[in-house]
Amino acid sequence: MTAEPIRSDGTAYRREAPPPTGLLDVLSVSAMVVDAEGRIVFWTPQAEELFGYTAQEALGKYAARLFIHPEHLQSVVRLFTEVLETGRSWAGAFPIRHKDGSSRLMEFRNMRLQDDLGDVYALGIAADHELLQRVETDLALCERLINQSPIGLALLDPDLRYLLVNPALERIDGVPAEDHVGRRLRETLPLPDVDTIESALRQVLTTGTPLLDQYHVGRPRTDPDHEHAWSLSFYRLEDPGGRVLGAAASVVDVTERHRVAAEADRARRRLALIAEASTRVGTTLEVEQTARELAEVAVPQLADVVAVDVLDSALACRRARRPDDGPELFRALALKAAHPTVALRAADPPGDVAAYQGDQLVTLCVHTGRPVLVSHVGDQDLPRIARDAEARSLLARAGVHSYLAVPLIAHGEVLGALDLKRTRNPLPFDEDDVLLAVELAGRAAVAIDNARWFESVRNTSLTLQRSLLPEHPPHHLGLDLASRYQPAQATSEVGGDWYDVIPLADDKTALVVGDVMGNGIDAAATMGRLRTATCAYADLDLEPGAVLQHLDKITCDLEHYIVTCLYAVYDPRTGQCRIANAGHMPPALAGPGHPATLLELPSGAPLGVGGVPFEASTTALTSGDLLVLYTDGLVETRQHPIDDRLAVLLGFLDEPHRPLEEICDLLLYGLRHPDDHDDVALLVARAL
Repeated sequence: MTAEPIRSDGTAYRREAPPPTGLLDVLSVSAMVVDAEGRIVFWTPQAEELFGYTAQEALGKYAARLFIHPEHLQSVVRLFTEVLETGRSWAGAFPIRHKDGSSRLMEFRNMRLQDDLGDVYALGIAADHELLQRVETDLALCERLINQSPIGLALLDPDLRYLLVNPALERIDGVPAEDHVGRRLRETLPLPDVDTIESALRQVLTTGTPLLDQYHVGRPRTDPDHEHAWSLSFYRLEDPGGRVLGAAASVVDVTERHRVAAEADRARRRLALIAEASTRVGTTLEVEQTARELAEVAVPQLADVVAVDVLDSALACRRARRPDDGPELFRALALKAAHPTVALRAADPPGDVAAYQGDQLVTLCVHTGRPVLVSHVGDQDLPRIARDAEARSLLARAGVHSYLAVPLIAHGEVLGALDLKRTRNPLPFDEDDVLLAVELAGRAAVAIDNARWFESVRNTSLTLQRSLLPEHPPHHLGLDLASRYQPAQATSEVGGDWYDVIPLADDKTALVVGDVMGNGIDAAATMGRLRTATCAYADLDLEPGAVLQHLDKITCDLEHYIVTCLYAVYDPRTGQCRIANAGHMPPALAGPGHPATLLELPSGAPLGVGGVPFEASTTALTSGDLLVLYTDGLVETRQHPIDDRLAVLLGFLDEPHRPLEEICDLLLYGLRHPDDHDDVALLVARAL
């Protein structure tokens, strides 16, 4: 018998029972061996726990007498004899008598043993029946739950190789259960970030901290054309003794939730894009700018390559009847791509005019007034999209895989088309994209329609106004002259500013600058009438004040118009300049040897007020002096005080010896902003 180890203080060490490490330990399965006479010859510590007898108390004793109830003795002897004689094993539940006198139901497994001498024995393996049933029930429940669960479950060893998967995981990743065993996650899960997943699993194995509800998106083998989403959770598995067995993984298919969330996100982005288009498209009354704004809004949220093409007849405001199946002439207005691509070379550059045949899709779009959608572009579709063979080759190289053309319709008239292509965006255009494109095109079409009609009116006004202005001031004795006219940028604000240089008798010259307070064709026409009247009255050799008096009477007969005007007459023989002012901006005088100043004149009332006299003042002009006449559009802004702007004007005249053309350009580009909302007439005279 081995002695217990002794501490230095003379006491013996106590042997601690090892922690349970497996199912047999949890069940406390006991074993005993009985010889042919029925005496116990082998007794395990677990048997002591189960029956209550120590090895010293059990060994050598007749088993039947030790823990079999008398009423069961005959049955036990018969079973014992049968096992020894036939060698057939027996299994079942049987009540035993515990040392403490209580009766307990045990689950037995009995079988015959034979040693090398030919002696036979009976091996009895026993476990508590109630505990065994509970474990069996738990195992059955676990098996049912695992096999019938809609959640994919997998057991993995410490090397992250599959040990077991349930049917749900088979359905999720499309790999049979038996083909999982021994393989790694990356070989079955269709996820692009599987490296991250395996790294997270190793962290779970190391720390024991579960990782729950990790969201991942991929394309399974069973449905490679659509995205699916899964929620993954990982747990570390340990035996009762704390030994790491591996990991468990659960995979929940949340594709439907993912799709609903994705659709909600798409809807939010569509609404945001429409809201953005409301603020960004149509900020000006310029056709090209509006088309560019539309293209910039559509890229890249809606398409990778966007073109805006308008029918040339619509741009010219010609309502010609289009053929049902004939070719159409398009003018390219805007072209935009989300990234560098050869597809840009396949489109018409902005400003170019190109003819598209009746069977091409953009022509079909404007003829029918309906969107044309090609979700998946094939080789047979490219000839109907591209303008020629070269463009077709470029679109193929660019990887155009989906195409959409949407008509630009305003007030029932088709103006052109919004042309959309996808190259890098892997998703094809769908019906939702069509609805969004139609909404954007409709908003932009109204803005383009307004812009084209305003530009038409503006061009008409400019043509009329320029035709009423002198093309080039003729040579006049004693004066060097230069002039400019610059229209307003907005169509509606092309108005009635004018200047004039009128030769008079005795080598005199009349200098006129005026401003009709109004806009558009009517203002330009009024300006033309007043300019004609001014020339007629000037020819009568009237005083400047008298000329304004007559113009005032004419203006009073023109309803709703007020006019400011400056009328000056220069006599080169005396060097005197007589000036009368009808509510106009004061002229500037500059010359060698003295600073530039504003002439102080009686301001007078604007023409059209009626009944107000006009006074003339005399100013002497010496050789080299500059007289600058201008309309208020040169100096007035919405952000600066008028006195500050007039001071800036005088600052630009500090070198009066400059060439007159240079002075005109300096004043216009120094004082004028391209977006100013008023036209400008400028007349500069130098005394010789």
